Amino acid sequence: MKRARPYDRDTALDAAVQLFWTKGYHATSLKDLEAALHMKPGSIYAAFSSKEALYLAALERYFNASRAAFASGMQDAVSPLRALSDNLLRLARSRSQDPQGRACMLVKTLIDTTSTDATISGKANAYLEDIKGDFTAAFDRAKQVGELPQELDSQRLARRYQSNINALRIELHRGMPQAEITTLAEDMVEDLERLRVKPVQPQISTPA
Repeated sequence: MKRARPYDRDTALDAAVQLFWTKGYHATSLKDLEAALHMKPGSIYAAFSSKEALYLAALERYFNASRAAFASGMQDAVSPLRALSDNLLRLARSRSQDPQGRACMLVKTLIDTTSTDATISGKANAYLEDIKGDFTAAFDRAKQVGELPQELDSQRLARRYQSNINALRIELHRGMPQAEITTLAEDMVEDLERLRVKPVQPQISTPA
């Protein structure tokens, strides 16, 4: 009897992320999974127990990768506000890494499953809240180093920043021309920079 080829979990999950991200949970069939993961149905269920469990594992992998990418950009940044701006610009130019220009998998999951699968949609929503928490921490740090006024609400800034991230991803998904999406990101950066604490100008005394 021919033995099944052993699978690599990381490779399988990476393939599942790409497939689910593109097609969504409901539109992805078992045959789609077989082709993408190079696994037979029995092997898929033996490894992940169910389509829902596989989707949740893929969603977690996407979340961890997204969170790690943001943390890497913020790590040791002398200017947290500049790092937040660079993240927007990097996303606007990301079509070379993701030619499909897909919207955020977490947001797409909410749209796809809110009325049909409370477990999946609840997990996607929790991940989005965690990411918003990372944005809040970044704005807190910008306040700590004196880049932003102390009276600004970091959570409110994080909500707006997350909305901007989602807007950029949606426009990438819609196929907005590169020049236009870059301009859109630059406008968002300008809005951030307007919040920056202005340096105090030295008083120049004039002789009496």
